[in-house]
Amino acid sequence: MKESKTIAALFDFDGVVMDTETQYSIFWGEQGLKYHPELPGFDRLIKGQTLIQIYDKYFADMKEAQDQIRKDLNLFEMNMTYEYIPGVLDFIEDLRKHDVKMAVVTSSNTKKMENVYRAHPELPELFDSIVTANQFKESKPNPECFILGAEILGSTPQDSFVFEDSFHGLKAGNAAGSTVIGLATTNPREAIEGKAHYIIDNFKGFTFEKLIEVKA
Repeated sequence: MKESKTIAALFDFDGVVMDTETQYSIFWGEQGLKYHPELPGFDRLIKGQTLIQIYDKYFADMKEAQDQIRKDLNLFEMNMTYEYIPGVLDFIEDLRKHDVKMAVVTSSNTKKMENVYRAHPELPELFDSIVTANQFKESKPNPECFILGAEILGSTPQDSFVFEDSFHGLKAGNAAGSTVIGLATTNPREAIEGKAHYIIDNFKGFTFEKLIEVKA
């Protein structure tokens, strides 16, 4: 891939664009109690992973459990509330004014994102691309998704800013060679300290100028 100076912003979705992680914690906490009571904090163990990854690691050879979880999860996601992380819309607008290319890079599948679009039909127009789990083979913490996201936007990982909240996502952003902005929406600041180049609680007051200062 040829070198490009196009600046790209790559946003994880849950816990970065939308405040959904608390809801997912409830769902996966219940699955953990039901299927893996021997694994306390199951909801934290699976954060940032695709459903396939979760199945392969924790539900291999448990076909009935996989089918039931998929059914329950689809119903759960249909009824979730999708609310934007504070300040993210203003930040996206500011990036657009400065010609920054933007993409959502998420481990969510197409079916889940269709639920999101029903709640927020404006979402696809906010970004230049939305990259979902069906578009890459290896999920976070593998950097493939962010490398792909940068390429789709005509940029490089080195000229990209990754916005992440999960440990797997932060690791993937760093492995891609991007500048990583950690959001303390899912994990406390002290837990992600040292895993990101800069940490914010949300996007309130965060601007393009401040973003560029992180990389300087």
